[in-house]
Amino acid sequence: MQVERVVLGQFRRFQQGQWSPAAGINLLVGDNGIGKTSYLEALHLISYGRSFRGRVRDGLIRQGQGALEVFVQWQQIPADPSSQHRGGLRHTGNDWSARLDGEDVAQLGQLCAALAVVTFEPGSHGLISGGGEPRRRFLDWGLFHVQPGFTPLWRRYSRALKQRNALLKQGASRHALEAWDHELAQAGEPLTAARMNYIARLQENVVDLAARLAPSLQIQAMEFQPGWRRHEMPLADALLLAQERDRSQGFTSVGPHRADWAVLYDGLAGREALSRGQAKLTALTCLLAQAADFSLERGYWPVLCLDDLGSELDRHHQGRILDFLQTTSAQVLVTATEVPPAFVARPVSVFHVEHDGGVLPGPGATGEGRGATLV
Repeated sequence: MQVERVVLGQFRRFQQGQWSPAAGINLLVGDNGIGKTSYLEALHLISYGRSFRGRVRDGLIRQGQGALEVFVQWQQIPADPSSQHRGGLRHTGNDWSARLDGEDVAQLGQLCAALAVVTFEPGSHGLISGGGEPRRRFLDWGLFHVQPGFTPLWRRYSRALKQRNALLKQGASRHALEAWDHELAQAGEPLTAARMNYIARLQENVVDLAARLAPSLQIQAMEFQPGWRRHEMPLADALLLAQERDRSQGFTSVGPHRADWAVLYDGLAGREALSRGQAKLTALTCLLAQAADFSLERGYWPVLCLDDLGSELDRHHQGRILDFLQTTSAQVLVTATEVPPAFVARPVSVFHVEHDGGVLPGPGATGEGRGATLV
């Protein structure tokens, strides 16, 4: 995928902003607080339906305004004009409206499915060192984009879980729970199988990439935890055995909504033994492996957004990552306060963010909409 233009309206500090990134690796530079990350955040918002820095109503909308607007134009397959798409989102913090290729969007998932973005940002270490929810979202994002039947299955399970939890809070009888136990089992077993297969496929990419990008981590494997003792019993039996406990606690304690996964290292006990830097490197490795898997399944790369890469990783690891990215056809959007040393003498398009939200080519650039190329 290649973003050709992104337009922001009433987004954070910008009344309006516009950027036309180039193919390949793009470096967006500017002072702290000037709004560089807003462009990556806007792309993430359209691709995921949420920001990586909090809820829309918590600061995304420019102060004093009622709604933000984001418009993105992109080519699904780079250099193929017939694959061009246009997407727009208007969000008040509570309500939203969206359009895709000139048509109204009924479900935000339609817009999210059209533009695939993989984001690495300062909070991404939470993918490894945080709770299980971001790791489940990681799995489900990948399956959402590469396995067409996964989303209906996920929605079916989520609806059943919501209904069962509501009944548990009301103190429902065992008989009242039976139908939802059956529904959870019917959706939960294939959902878990899809996640297990995805982890097994992703593991090879993660191990190979780690050896190339961060050999000191010595990543050996990925371990999937399904959310119940799947090796001992089917989900239907696990739900039945947990019914009394669930009724007393008021929520469903077993099932795919409790699933998790972990990266296994040679010489480290687990995520608890990782430094913050090691967690960041592991997270980036997993995200790039996911992007590579997407490219194999779909035939083109998602857009890669790397926020403040220079302050998140040291120069040597930046260099390894750039070496890898230059072997791919991915469009990469990177932010930094200034050009990091690792980017010098590489084919990188540089852009500078202005105080009014506009984006200008970097020093020495020629050609409208293109950045300076560091060669």
